[in-house]
Amino acid sequence: MASQPHPAGTARLMLFFAVVYAVEGIGQAKSGIVWQPLSHFLKETQGWGPLQISASLAVLDVPWVIKPLYGLISDFLPLGGFRRRPYLLLAALAASCAFAWVGMRASPGEIVPSLVVTAVALAVASTVCGALLVENGQRLNASDSFVNQQWLWFNVAAVAAALTGGWLIEILSAQNALRAAAWIAAAAVLAVIPSLRLVAEDRVTIDRAGFRSGLRALVAAFRSRNLWLIAAFLFCYYFSPGFGTPLYFHLTDTLRFSQGFIGVLSAVTALGWIAGGLSYRYLLWRLPRRKLLTLSLIFGVLSTLAYLGLQGPVSAVAIYFVSGMAGMVANVATLSLAAAHCPKRAEGFTFAALMSVINLASPLADTIGAALYEHVFAGHLTPLIVVSAAVTGFVLVLVPFVDARTGSADGGEGLARP
Repeated sequence: MASQPHPAGTARLMLFFAVVYAVEGIGQAKSGIVWQPLSHFLKETQGWGPLQISASLAVLDVPWVIKPLYGLISDFLPLGGFRRRPYLLLAALAASCAFAWVGMRASPGEIVPSLVVTAVALAVASTVCGALLVENGQRLNASDSFVNQQWLWFNVAAVAAALTGGWLIEILSAQNALRAAAWIAAAAVLAVIPSLRLVAEDRVTIDRAGFRSGLRALVAAFRSRNLWLIAAFLFCYYFSPGFGTPLYFHLTDTLRFSQGFIGVLSAVTALGWIAGGLSYRYLLWRLPRRKLLTLSLIFGVLSTLAYLGLQGPVSAVAIYFVSGMAGMVANVATLSLAAAHCPKRAEGFTFAALMSVINLASPLADTIGAALYEHVFAGHLTPLIVVSAAVTGFVLVLVPFVDARTGSADGGEGLARP
């Protein structure tokens, strides 16, 4: 079976995106190596419930919601003559220092603010990488390849992070497991620095002509009907009552899974993402993007409903794997959709703005799901799963309204480029 073709000149960029997103897979506070030790620490030593954990840690999502600000600064304010690489360097150093600080703290009042710093730093790095993806993806007609590469390696790293996080909980106290995870993240983030050699970036200067050109692109982005429609679609796509935190409590208190096995399940999810990435590379890249969006939604509904069959370890492994595959297909479909619509000279701001829509919808969905679980469904997971699947299914009615005039990877039907 033929794999997705990679345009000439992409090899160094593919390696760069692999490194940076592997680091992000390890370092993200709400999905990386610190997440399970952090949830375990708050549950066991602080006595926090699912709603308190979801609501209190929602602050870690705020830096991701304001990503357009970082994109705007990167687009308009080059450092040392470059718009992207210096920001990546500063972000890596800040994240490493903040994780090291977490490794020395003992209370939520000290740990959470430090994790906010890591969230800001990684959100800046993600924004800059998004801008590089759009710039080079449009130039090489390789946006889909870059999106798939990023999230493939994000989840390769997430497998290792999840297994390590669960293992740390098994062999260390709750507090020491969190500290060890933070130190590992601090070391991993530094890998971004040598990877900067893989990115070729033209030197730019701050001048009146360049500023006016960027401003025109920014105004065009705000006036684009397509971008507003894409933003609305992305919000609806990702806004369904989440059950991630209630599910953690269900696995721990109802099914009595060990913390090590819960870590294994996170790794299984990441393996599903990897399988989804490989499926895209070898098969799904041929689909026009509108059909890919439809497939991802149907897959999402079915994988959500599969949680109704969660009874024990075997069913959990199967369900988490399928859920991971569905998540990867959804990511490639939606992020390549966003990348196709970003205007030149405002790539960082526009792509970050569209990603912020997702980053706003996701924590809202998780908090609403936790509130429904505690206050409406009386701690029962089944009705929350059904509601989540129904809301995801509703988004199918919006797919026909998505502009699909150009742009699958093979040049077939897809999304119009500006």
